[in-house]
Amino acid sequence: MPGPAPSVNKMQSTLSSRAPFHLEATVRVLQRRPGNRVDVWDRDRYLRVLPAGEKRVLVEVHNRGTIDAPDLQLAVRSGNPTASRLPALKRMLRQILGLDVDPRPFQRLAEAEPVLRSTARALRGMRPPRFVNLFEAFARVVPFQQMSLEAGVAITGRLVERFGERIEYDNRSFHAFPTASRIAHARSISLRACGLSARKAETLRDLARAIESGELNEERVVGMRTPDALQLLSGIPGIGPWSAALVLLRGLGRLDVFPPGDVGATRGLSALLQVEPGTALSRAIERFGNLRGYLYFYSLGESLLKRGLIHTAAIPGAKQAKHTVGRGIATAT
Repeated sequence: MPGPAPSVNKMQSTLSSRAPFHLEATVRVLQRRPGNRVDVWDRDRYLRVLPAGEKRVLVEVHNRGTIDAPDLQLAVRSGNPTASRLPALKRMLRQILGLDVDPRPFQRLAEAEPVLRSTARALRGMRPPRFVNLFEAFARVVPFQQMSLEAGVAITGRLVERFGERIEYDNRSFHAFPTASRIAHARSISLRACGLSARKAETLRDLARAIESGELNEERVVGMRTPDALQLLSGIPGIGPWSAALVLLRGLGRLDVFPPGDVGATRGLSALLQVEPGTALSRAIERFGNLRGYLYFYSLGESLLKRGLIHTAAIPGAKQAKHTVGRGIATAT
């Protein structure tokens, strides 16, 4: 299907970024699957519907430069926000794309591990992406509880289609993620029709109501130490340690968190680090200290590399390496 056609942009700007920056890898691990209806990767561009006050706008981010000399351009493709809304849009995109995270410390740690070196080079410049707000983080975690990734993606997609606003552009539909207010006032039967169990529907609606009322305040959680935030979130009915950790990692950018008991990440990292699940893997994860959360995105990134959904980053001054997989272990040829 053809992507957005060139048009006269109502608004455009530059997003500064420290090098290296791998836009494709960052967006792909944000998506988790190409069928993501909210975060769209199309013709080397990231497209997303974002709030601009009471309106919704379709924004596009494109890297006109390279991984090692990024030149990120933001363009509003549809919608007509006032100029005063541009700083807020840029802040949201900086958060979503992890533009204020320095990737070099983890890059050094990863390349120091022989079994990680090939993957680290292939994903060089990938940032840890984040969801827009606390409610979106919960709503993109709860459907995946005790479900396969594919099933969770399908349920989330139905929630987006049913409760998210839509923008039509270039004969395509682009979806905004549902707001807390919309879910707070949704009927349980409508939430269950999207594939949620009765308990998950109740959990998600209760969370939406708590956030909408201010009972659960994002700023308060942001200001807490990670152990205290984990304790607070884990105490919410329907939110256990795994969910709380993912909300902090993917929603609030806490890279000192690795979600416990994540089956997919555990399986991927066991192969990647060449250790058995359990104590050996836990020790390997702990070696990365306050950057251990990056390993979660590496596990996702490696699986997407295997599927050909991420182009390998070139090594500066060297011939392009081809990322291949042998016996579950990433190698370079």
